[in-house]
Amino acid sequence: MKHQLPSRAGVLIIGGGVIGLATAYHLARSGVEGVVLVDSGTFGSGSTCKAAGGVRANFSDALNIQLGQRSLATFARFEKEFDQEIDLHRVGYLFLLDRPEDVADFEDNVALQTSLGVRAEMLSPAEAQRLSPLVRLDGVIAAAWTPDDGHCTPESVVLGYARAARAHGATLIPHCAVTGATIDGGQIRSVSTVAGEIATDTVVCAAGPWLADVARFFGVDLPVEPLRRQILTTEPLPDLVPDTPFTIDYTTSFYFHGEGRGLLVGMSDPHETVGFKLERDEAWLPGLIDAMERRAPAIAEAGISGGWAGLYEMTPDHNGLVGEASDLSGFFYAGGFSGHGFLLGPALGEVVADLVRRETPFVDITPFDVRRFDGSPLQHERNIV
Repeated sequence: MKHQLPSRAGVLIIGGGVIGLATAYHLARSGVEGVVLVDSGTFGSGSTCKAAGGVRANFSDALNIQLGQRSLATFARFEKEFDQEIDLHRVGYLFLLDRPEDVADFEDNVALQTSLGVRAEMLSPAEAQRLSPLVRLDGVIAAAWTPDDGHCTPESVVLGYARAARAHGATLIPHCAVTGATIDGGQIRSVSTVAGEIATDTVVCAAGPWLADVARFFGVDLPVEPLRRQILTTEPLPDLVPDTPFTIDYTTSFYFHGEGRGLLVGMSDPHETVGFKLERDEAWLPGLIDAMERRAPAIAEAGISGGWAGLYEMTPDHNGLVGEASDLSGFFYAGGFSGHGFLLGPALGEVVADLVRRETPFVDITPFDVRRFDGSPLQHERNIV
């Protein structure tokens, strides 16, 4: 289906992942006219639909916790509000800890989460194993548990937001890569795409791992680098507990959660290098197998049914970038969430729409402004997978 490129946009959103689509929805729903979204591929085909699908408020930073809570509330009502089933399983997040310093950090995290209204607690190893029976406890000395977290299907979230944004008048155009921009007198005049020129003075850059590349068209520097992550799915496991939590071995980052009658399995590769690598390879498998054999040996014996590779959008402190460029009025950016952009996407759509409308968001988003990298001390997000 060929889409007509508008000659002008009131707001042009670059990137059709969950953050961009949620922003388009909230802008259009609030009555903003001329909302146009373009994506170089199909919607969600960047990082969003390559995500593991986890949704949580289990973070070490207060702002991420608040954004996670807001997004969880949206996911909980998503089917009713958007008429779209997202296969939400609120089976909880379980972090397994085998180092005393990590236990101390997570005790602080749980205290912070609890103070902000999150149900969170520290568990003994035996309690953790009762929740996630596939786990072998060798070395585990404690666990952190947030029972209201879980996982859902990113593709379905994308469909829900896209349909709702269009219903409110937004124009969404796939396969329309941005190739440049015209800036004059410190103002955005137009954006060039493979399909032609769009006049606009307001841009939201939500291009995921390509955030820095797209921002450079506008003369804006955003410290985001793409880093590959790979995921496998297993064949059915006999006697798999239906409500198996999203379980993470924190030291290795090995994780798993239910996927049909099998599991979705992943782990970060400490030897991975920066780059737009979108193909699977086997170099990471020995480390993954070692981690599985140590922490969940039954999974190591399961057959592999599939898998894929995707990209994290990494920042130096593993926190996102949200704000308006200081030297280019009307250029807004949202991304760089280092693996948790999908799960924070619903809340970020609200926040960015408020910024564009010059309204005050429900949280103070200024800690995510890119100017924090001006030499100020950084607050790192530690709970990334």
